[in-house]
Amino acid sequence: MPRLEAVRRGAPLAQIIVDANEGWSAEIYAELAPHLVRMGVSLVEQPLPASTDEALLGMKRPLPVCADESCHDRASLASLNGKYDVINIKLDKTGGLTEALALREAALAQGFKVMVGCMVGSSLAMAPAVLVAQGALVTDLDGPLLMAEDRMDALHYDASGVHPSSAALWG
Repeated sequence: MPRLEAVRRGAPLAQIIVDANEGWSAEIYAELAPHLVRMGVSLVEQPLPASTDEALLGMKRPLPVCADESCHDRASLASLNGKYDVINIKLDKTGGLTEALALREAALAQGFKVMVGCMVGSSLAMAPAVLVAQGALVTDLDGPLLMAEDRMDALHYDASGVHPSSAALWG
């Protein structure tokens, strides 16, 4: 908690999301959630392993929970009801733009909020996800920023976030 408190002090207006990467148990989530809420954390991503996320059913969730490893495509949605509040859509997991857009629409229709995330990849890999991210609760498309070098005519990032590419990105 001291590190998270330091982040909050250093960035008092920032939206903070904690990605547990399947590293917690239901007991750890229940213990940590009230403290995370107190510190202004807005979301916890995949707190439990996908294989044990049944523990989220009926559990009090003071901090919204986002499915990442538990959500791949539209076929995943039925098993997420009652466990998650938000789903993280990644093009790499859906298999491409068509399924990602269909997953977004199906998730919204079923009452889920949407996060759009990514794996590490170039601007060319992220550009289609910018379309999926329209209206998303959270957008995390920083993959190109984690690379030593991106392609020419890369996506534009600034304090507001990521912006659609120019036509030159597509070659």
